[in-house]
Amino acid sequence: MVDGLLGIDIGTSSCKLTVFQTDGQPLISETEKYPVYYPEDGWVEQNPEEWWESICLALQRITTSKALENVQIKGIGVDGQGWSMIPIDKNGQVLYNNPIWMDTRAAAICEEVKEKIGAEKIFTISGNSFEPTYTLPKILWLKQEHPEIYKKIDKVLQANSYIVYKLTGEKTQDISQGYGLHCFDMKQGKWSEEMCQLFGISSDILPSIHLCDEVVGSVNQKAASETGLTQGIPVVAGGLDAACGALGAGVIAHGETQEQGGQAGGMSVCLNEYVADPSLIMGYHVVPNHWLLQGGTVGGGGVIDWVKNNFCFEEKTNAQFYGTTTYYEMDQLSATIPAGSQGLVFLPYMKGERSPIWNPHAKGVYFGLEFTKTRAHMIRASQEGVAYSLRHNLEIAEQAGASVEELWAMGGSANSEVFTQIKADVTGKVIRVPSSDTATTLGAALLAGVGVGLYKDYEEAREKTVQVQKEYVPNIKNKEAYDSGFKIYKELYTKLESMMIE
Repeated sequence: MVDGLLGIDIGTSSCKLTVFQTDGQPLISETEKYPVYYPEDGWVEQNPEEWWESICLALQRITTSKALENVQIKGIGVDGQGWSMIPIDKNGQVLYNNPIWMDTRAAAICEEVKEKIGAEKIFTISGNSFEPTYTLPKILWLKQEHPEIYKKIDKVLQANSYIVYKLTGEKTQDISQGYGLHCFDMKQGKWSEEMCQLFGISSDILPSIHLCDEVVGSVNQKAASETGLTQGIPVVAGGLDAACGALGAGVIAHGETQEQGGQAGGMSVCLNEYVADPSLIMGYHVVPNHWLLQGGTVGGGGVIDWVKNNFCFEEKTNAQFYGTTTYYEMDQLSATIPAGSQGLVFLPYMKGERSPIWNPHAKGVYFGLEFTKTRAHMIRASQEGVAYSLRHNLEIAEQAGASVEELWAMGGSANSEVFTQIKADVTGKVIRVPSSDTATTLGAALLAGVGVGLYKDYEEAREKTVQVQKEYVPNIKNKEAYDSGFKIYKELYTKLESMMIE
C-alpha cells in the first residue's frame, strides 16, 4: 500500500480536494462548485452546509476511484478562506449564513467600536486594524441585529474548522485563523479575556486554539458514511488558505514570500519575529513559531475572470476552435501591448478593497481610455492593475521592516506566463513558480503529514515535495513604464477616494 495525504481547500467559489503521495505528487484531485449569495449591497454570503455537501460529493468520487485502490490515506488537512463567521449551536447546526471575506455589512459598527475602544488599543493587541471584513465585526453585527440567534451560539467556527467539525465532531480553532478575531492576542497566540470584555462578547463562544498540525480528532462514523472515507483517519486542525498556500509553495523560513494568484490577490511574508503594520494583515503562519505579514486584495484572479466573462467572447470562441483556453487567448492579446498599456491604468477595486487602503466603498476604474485603446489594452491594463496592487502591499511591508527578495507564486494565475512576468516586472522581484494549481491543498496535506509523523519537520516536507517549475526575472527595460504607471495608480485613488461612496 502507498501512503497518501488528503488536502481539502474551502475556496470562495469551490472546494478542491487532492490526495498526494508523500513526495508531493497528486494522485487524484476533484473540484466541486457552490454558490455565493449577495442578498444586499455590501453583503456577500455562503452557506457552510453547501460546502459540506460539495465536499461529500467530491469525496465520494475520490474514494471510489481506481486511482486510490492501493493507497491508504494516513491523514487529512483542511484549509479555508479567512474571516469567516460560522455560528453553530450545541448540536452543530449552522445558525446563520457565513458572511465571507468580501462582506462589509459591519462597516458602521467598526466605526462605533473604534471610537469606543480606540483603534490603537485594538491594533496593539490583535496586530490588525478593525475592519468590517474581519470575523469579529461580523460577530458584533450578528449580536446587534439578531440577538435571538447570538444567544443560541455554542461556538463560532472558521471555514476549515467547520469542515474539521463535520469530519470529527470536534469544535476547534487553529492558530493561523486567529487573526480574524481582534480578541486574539497576536503576540501571545491566545484569546484575550480583556478584549473579549471590551468588545462585549463571551469567550465561551470561542473554540480552543490548536497548532495547525495538531491532530484534533479522526473521521467519525457519520462522516465516513457520508463521504466514503475510512473511519479513524487522523484530522489535523488545518489553517488559513493563504498560509497553507504559502507552505505548499515552499515558504517556510524568515523572509520568504508567497504571491497569491487565486480569486483574491496579495502576498504573505514569512517572519520569525513580530512585525505588524495597520495597513496590512498580521497572522500566524501554519508553520510553528512564524508569522505571516500579509497583503490581501480583492482584485486578484477574480478580476481576470470578470474581464473574461464580460469582454472576451471572441477569445472563448478561438479557444474552442484551436483547442486552447480562453485565458491563453487573452494572454496572446495582452502580449501584443507594450508595458504600461500605453497609458491605460486600472484600479482593481471590484468589491471595495482590503489592504493597504481598507476602503469598502473603493471602486474599479479604467483611466486613460481613448479611441486607440482596444480590448487587448484592457486585458493587459487589468493584469497590470492587479500587479500594482501587489507592489503597493509589498512596499508597505518593506517600510514596516519586512525584507522581500523574491516571490513564490501560487494559484491559477501563476499558470499565465504573461501575467506572472508582468508581476515580476512591476514589483522588480524574481518570481518562482512551483506546482501552482495544487499549492494550497498540498500545504493542507503537509500539515497532516507532519502531524501524523510522515515528515520529521517542515524542512523535510518541503525538500520532498516542492519543486520550482519556472522562474521569472524582472525585465529592466519595462521598469520606467511601470514606475510611471504605479505612480499614476496611487495618485488616481488619492484623487478619486472622496467620490468613492456608497
